[in-house]
Order: sequence, then C-alpha cells, then structure tokens
Amino acid sequence: MNWTPLGAATLVSASLACGGAVEPRSVEQTEVKVAPKSLSSFDAQVDELLPQMTLEEKIGQMTQPDQEHLESDEDIQRYFLGSVLSGGSSDPETNSLKDWTDLYDRLQLQALQTRLGIPLVYGIDAVHGNSNIVGAVIFPHNIGLGATRNAALVEEIARITAQEVRATGIQWTFAPCVAVPQDERWGRTYEGFAEDPELVSTLGAAAVRGFEGQWGDSRRVMSCTKHFVGDGGTKWGTGAGFANDPKRGAPLDQGDTQVDEATLRRIHLRPYIDAIEAGTLSIMPSYSSWNGEKCSGSKQLLTEILKGELGFEGFLISDYNAIDQLPGDYRADIKQSINAGMDMVMVPSKYKEFFETLKSLVEAGEVPQSRIDDAVRRILRAKFAVGLFEKGRSPLADRSLHESVGSPAHREVARRAVRESLVLLENDNGILPLAKDAKRIHVAGKNADDIGNQSGGWTIHWQGESGAITQGTTILDGIRATVGAGTKVSYSLDGTGAEGAEVGIVVIGETPYAEGAGDRADLSLDEADAAAIANVKAAGLPLVLVVVSGRPLILGDTLASADAVVAAWLPGSEGQGVADVLFGDYAPTGKLPMTWPRTMDQIPINVGDEDYDPLFAYGHGLSY
Repeated sequence: MNWTPLGAATLVSASLACGGAVEPRSVEQTEVKVAPKSLSSFDAQVDELLPQMTLEEKIGQMTQPDQEHLESDEDIQRYFLGSVLSGGSSDPETNSLKDWTDLYDRLQLQALQTRLGIPLVYGIDAVHGNSNIVGAVIFPHNIGLGATRNAALVEEIARITAQEVRATGIQWTFAPCVAVPQDERWGRTYEGFAEDPELVSTLGAAAVRGFEGQWGDSRRVMSCTKHFVGDGGTKWGTGAGFANDPKRGAPLDQGDTQVDEATLRRIHLRPYIDAIEAGTLSIMPSYSSWNGEKCSGSKQLLTEILKGELGFEGFLISDYNAIDQLPGDYRADIKQSINAGMDMVMVPSKYKEFFETLKSLVEAGEVPQSRIDDAVRRILRAKFAVGLFEKGRSPLADRSLHESVGSPAHREVARRAVRESLVLLENDNGILPLAKDAKRIHVAGKNADDIGNQSGGWTIHWQGESGAITQGTTILDGIRATVGAGTKVSYSLDGTGAEGAEVGIVVIGETPYAEGAGDRADLSLDEADAAAIANVKAAGLPLVLVVVSGRPLILGDTLASADAVVAAWLPGSEGQGVADVLFGDYAPTGKLPMTWPRTMDQIPINVGDEDYDPLFAYGHGLSY
C-alpha cells in the first residue's frame, strides 16, 4: 500500500472548523493506560513509509535545528526537517500561550506541505511544568519531588505537564532528567530526584508513565530520558562550557565521570532500565564523558549497551551542539556520533551543514545506509506512537486544551507537591507549627516575595530570572493568606523592622541558575542572607528559617541562630504550599533526597560513604 499523506490544507480547515477536535478533560478524569510493550509494534506502518523516502528525506528526519536559527520557515520543506526545538530561551514574540501555539502551528504547516507530509515532532524543555509559558503551573523541581518519595504524585505532575505542553501543539519534552547527582556543587543538582539510584529509578519511571500515558493520547507527549549516562557523577575540575568564570572554580558540568563500569552501571545506568520499561520514546546522550570518552560518540554506550543490551527501541537525540565537542573536524564528529548510534542530532544553527555533510558521508560509504535506515525507523516509530499519523486527527494544535493551562485544578496539585516536598530539618522546642492568631509576624529575606527565585532555573528563561516572571503565589503571599484576620504580617528584604513581632520567618537561599552557570565551588549562604538572619535575630524573636535552593547549602553558624529550619527546595509557582506546612494545616512529610553536609570539606558526600558524618543524613525529615 502506498503512503498517502493527509494534505496540509485539509488539516488546517478541519482544525479551524472544529476549534480543536478533542473535548478537554481534567487530569482527574483521565484514564491512565499502559503504553505498548514494544515500539516494534509500529514497524508495519513504518515499513510502508520508509521505502518511499529518498536519502535527503531520511537525513531531514535526523536533523533538528532550533526554530530561532531557521533562516526561513521554508527550510523545513527544503531540508525535509523531521524535528524542530526551542532551546532554553528560544521563544516566540512573547511567552504567551497563544504565541507558542501560533509558532508551533506555523512551523508544522511547513512540514505538512512536504512531498510525504511527515509531521514535525517539536521539542522543548518542560522540566517542571510547561515552564516556557507565562501562566502555566510551575511544579517543584525534581529534587523537591525526590523529597516527597511519592511516585503517584510524580506521575500525576508529568501528566499535567504533558497536557499543558500539548495545549500548544508541542508533543515532546526533554524530560525527565534521571541523573543521580553525587556532588552538590554541580549546577544541575536540582534536576535530579536524589543521590540514590533506586529512588531516581522509581520516580523517573513514574514521570515517563505520566508523560507518555497511552501512546497516541492527544494529551500526552513524548518523554526524553536524560542524560545518558553518568552526568551526575562528573569529577570536579573536568567540566566544560562555563569553565572560564573563576568565581565558580573548576566546573563539573559537561565533565568526566571517572568510575569503573560496575560503578557506572550500579549508580548511573540503573534509572534507564526502568525508564525504558516504562515506555520512554527517546533518550538524550550526555554532554559528559565516561573515562575520557564523550558519551555522544561512544558506540559501546549508545549501541552495545543502550540499544543492544537494554533493548531500547526508541531514538537517541543529541544534546544542544553536543557533537561539536567530539574530537576532530565537523565531518569526523558527525561520522563518529551517527556510527556510534545517534539517531537525531540537535544542530541549532548548523543544520544545513549537518544535512549536507551527513549526505556526503553516506554517499562516500563512511556512514552505512543501514545506519540511516535504522535511525529513521526509530524516529518514525516514535512519531507513530505519539499519534502524529493518526487518521482523522490533525497534528496541528488542539486549542480547546488552552483552558487547562494554569487551571485551579492543576495549581492545586502543585500546591500539594510543595507541601509534600518540604523537609523539616530542625524544630527546637516545637516552634512549628506557627499560630495563625499571632498579633504580628515579620517575614524577611530575598526569597520570601519573589516567584522567580522560588521557581529557579528553566522558568520562562533558560537560566530563570528573579522577579514576577510568571503567575502564582509567593511564599509571602501564602503566609498572608493563611494567618488570621487580626494578624499583621510585616515584611522587609533585609530583616530590619522586626522589633515587636512575635516570630520571624526568614526565607533565604539561592537565586535562579541552570546548567553550567550553577556550578559553585562554595555553597555557603551569601552575605545578604546572613544579614537578614542577623537583623531578625537582633530583634529578639524566635526565628524560622526557610531555605529555598536547588541543593543542600552550608548553613554554618546560621543553624545555631534558627529555632526551626525547613528545606523548601525550589517550590515553583505555588508558594501557598509552604505556608500550609508552616502553620500546621499539613504536617511535614518530606525526607531528604540528598545528604546535607556540615562543611564544604565534606563535599562530595553521599549515603554509604565510609566516613559518612553529615549534618543531616539522607532520608532525614521531622514531622509535627
């Protein structure tokens, strides 16, 4: 049977006439089904399409530029592109839901007008909610979800994220990250669920199930489990990318994981076994190296272990310009990575050069035609699985899903996640929970009233940003909404003016960062935090310390000043969840997903170390 694409004009008219074909349903009404066990179940459909494709059309499927670097939309047709991404800050004119949807539809229409009409799969980093869109719900980052130990909650969060992503038409998120962070100085620590591979495996698989749901469900997205393999175990001083900033010292990001194969398998490979079993459609090899060899060019890792031993049937997508870091010139980089097993290559701006170079490599016999066919087969399998070819359904955006984005029901789940993620580290004399009827409570600190700070990196912008960058509730907002009508809540950034209050709440910690820029040689509190704590303490008040951060920080002498300490991680847009716990509407249940060190000299520190003597052990967490 010959392949017959549904014409772009038909798809557009159908979508516009119906206003979107899918009746929106809340997540709570959605039936969760198990994905097919084998992607090879789509091979019959692939076998109809693949023989009709030219070499150019096949290479186009393997090429992924960033939309902001497309010289023209028509390049999607000209190079038969199979995928487009928006990198960390590659946004439409605004970050509104409408602009994102319009961008997706505009580019998808180009793909639908190619000879075979093979739809684009569009990728974004929706790593804690659809965090690219102003107004979408922002969930706690993975380190906070690790503290919940709640796989069902993680699956529900991924399901909501998928729906809020799919509302734009986009069908692919570069998540979950199943790194197993072993060194808190790493700037991506908060993207990992825990330092323990078993917990990471459990929660990573839950996230995959939530994203993928039943393959073909129009409210689900392709997951991309990352970064294969060992990104959380790189050695201090071996990193790249941001290595020229002396303030951070020798970096970790994109570095070298220097361990034997048994250790790599036990710690870092373990989560991929469960992710594959859960049905992940794509996996992203890491920028990092294993004992000096870049993962993006390792045939042992990508083909022999991942595709062979583990039986992964989906496709591999390289990280942003990652193949440029392989040794040799660009032609040698492409040859090494594709022959090693890379299926789709993220080439943000060099897509034309990549296309022509890979074509010449095949024509010269340096990359086998069989390797190209295998890569395209894997990509097409995933496109069938996500429902892009489903009869009667347009691959354009279903705008009826817009009303679900940032909905009260979704925000309530995020608020619950915040509550469950909080870890009560210390509670001297039972100061917590706080009374709601105090005459006056003084709140201080740079993270008390800043939704950007409490959301962290990968929020609206790649590195995140301080300030009112999206909609939601700050921690201060939540406190004011929780106390009694007769209670005054005063606030100062630096902690001054606390005199006369009954209790002080100081919200301190980190400001936003993402990969590379977050590598830090010193995790001590900054001077502003120390000053805010000192000013409140000077007023003679009992002091509750709330730490907003992407990793454990060195508390030092501050610990002695505080009567209670709560690790709030990076809670996202629903700061009300913090107040729910502080004032006793919910008792804290979170347990540390990472060991909390006493001093920088102890880092790296992980449960099981021979000289394990932390400030707070892995799994620590008090309650009321």
